Amino acid sequence: MTDKKFCIELKNLTKRFENTVAVDDVSFNVEENEFFTILGPSGCGKSTVLRLIAGLEVQDQGEIIINGIDCSKMPANERPVNMVFQSYALFPHLNIKDNIEFGLKIKKIDEKEIKKRVDEILDLIKMRSYINKYPSELSGGQRQRVALARAIVNNPKIVLLDEPLSALDANLRIEMQRELVNIQRNLEMTFMLVTHDQDEALSISSKIAIMESGKVIETNTATNMYEYPSKKYSAEFLGRINIIDGYVTNISDQKIFKSEIFGEINLENDLHIPQDAVLGIRPEKIIIERSSKNLDNRIKTKGTVIDWTYYGDMSYITIELDNKKKIYIHVQNIHRNTLQELKIGKTLRASFDINDLIILEK
Repeated sequence: MTDKKFCIELKNLTKRFENTVAVDDVSFNVEENEFFTILGPSGCGKSTVLRLIAGLEVQDQGEIIINGIDCSKMPANERPVNMVFQSYALFPHLNIKDNIEFGLKIKKIDEKEIKKRVDEILDLIKMRSYINKYPSELSGGQRQRVALARAIVNNPKIVLLDEPLSALDANLRIEMQRELVNIQRNLEMTFMLVTHDQDEALSISSKIAIMESGKVIETNTATNMYEYPSKKYSAEFLGRINIIDGYVTNISDQKIFKSEIFGEINLENDLHIPQDAVLGIRPEKIIIERSSKNLDNRIKTKGTVIDWTYYGDMSYITIELDNKKKIYIHVQNIHRNTLQELKIGKTLRASFDINDLIILEK
């Protein structure tokens, strides 16, 4: 088994703006050729982390190691990273070809090499026929492709992306997400993205770090961050989840979680459960039952539909239990006739597998 190689290592990074701590003792590593995403709400410090790595801001304390070299005090123009901004930052007076090759000319790269690289990049972003157009003549998605091309034509090992797709409409954003992934894989570069869009983070990232109030809450692979988060904040920020409050006790050598919603839930005795733990269950893990018979390892409940939102392929429903607690359920609309069961006022039986419960630390 080969050792993991880190291209970015952040150690106890802190940045203050007057009395505000924007980045608070942040540490994490990014592996080579990874698509790493920092996810969090506006103002959480994620863009500041990116700007610190790029050298556009200076940290108050901590270290920034890039490709094994301490870049903490290195000027931005000497760091082996390129950045793509939300605003594209294209030169309006230059055509697409001149925009892309601008950095290469500054570095005094040979003209033949410049042409070769620009031609390759234009083919990669599928914009060879737009070579003589100006930014004002392009759509938002096309301008974003050019901004990305300008960043990667220098063959950087690391590309930093500051919410580059947030200004695009929904369909174009999804298309550009797939293009970003394909480009990153084809070029075998490390991409580091910041976004507040949970769906975007899940769909394109190999690893996600969730930030809140300047701190990294936790870091994990995209699938594990959704399926097995360790923190309540992460679980609630990355998609909807039903939180089950209660406490852990032992009865006759059996570890039991006593909850107000579902009563006593038997847990595996070897599970490590923090004192302030809660349980969580994702809405799509809950199914509507067609019969009342008991099934092994399933927790059953019954309630009245009080809210139903139709999304075409999915229906999001809320049921209210006898104890007035609410449960969210996401149902795939496989058959048209099942929609009649989801009407407001209907009584539904629902259940979920006990193994789909998530133990969360507050």
